[in-house]
Amino acid sequence: MNCIIIDDEEMARAIIAQMIANHKELHLVQDFSNAMQAIKFLNQNEVDLIFLDIHMPDFTGFDFIQTIKNPPKIVLVTSDKNFAIEAFEYDCIVDYLVKPITEERFQKAIQKANTAQISSSKLTTEKTSTEDNANEFYVNIDRRLIKIEFNSVTVVEAKGDYIHVKTDTKNYIVHSTLKKIEDKLPNDLFLKVHRSYIINTKKIIDIEDNSVLIGKEVIPVSRANRPELMKRLNLL
Repeated sequence: MNCIIIDDEEMARAIIAQMIANHKELHLVQDFSNAMQAIKFLNQNEVDLIFLDIHMPDFTGFDFIQTIKNPPKIVLVTSDKNFAIEAFEYDCIVDYLVKPITEERFQKAIQKANTAQISSSKLTTEKTSTEDNANEFYVNIDRRLIKIEFNSVTVVEAKGDYIHVKTDTKNYIVHSTLKKIEDKLPNDLFLKVHRSYIINTKKIIDIEDNSVLIGKEVIPVSRANRPELMKRLNLL
């Protein structure tokens, strides 16, 4: 799981970073001393897990959660026990660690995060198998329903309130969200590689640094999404 740390105390960040390093299933992408820096990062990247301090200057952990859209799984880290009840009002929070953190307690938090991630993946798979079992979807263009086959889609790009669905032969502009169309696309064929782009992995021509070439278009790949992309490739 790709994860980040948000804590205004340098020592606390160092301790959590060391604990993360002891777990092979975790990859620390970056750490932040304040929530605003983290929000800017998450606007461009996606992660699976956040270790989040509650008490920070000017912007609490709960303020942070309410600010970001579709928050990933979160483990709260704090020296204050009094917010435990409030914490579990948020579905994204999987555990509540009280400083100082022991390795045993940290391990339990990781197990909870893993369980939550598996449950989310299972729900997504079930949804895909029941709702996306066809080979096509429809978009509403000028009051007409246009059928688009999944295999023909190369790139889906978000631009403001609109989505550009690009196919082998034609492009379509749809008033929708990237999240909505992502839910309709089969997971084994499509991958969100950037906050503004979903790609058909079968259409990749080559990959260089943090971008992929699809047709004649260069698509950026965020650092957080690159590991999943590499897993999809049949590398020699």
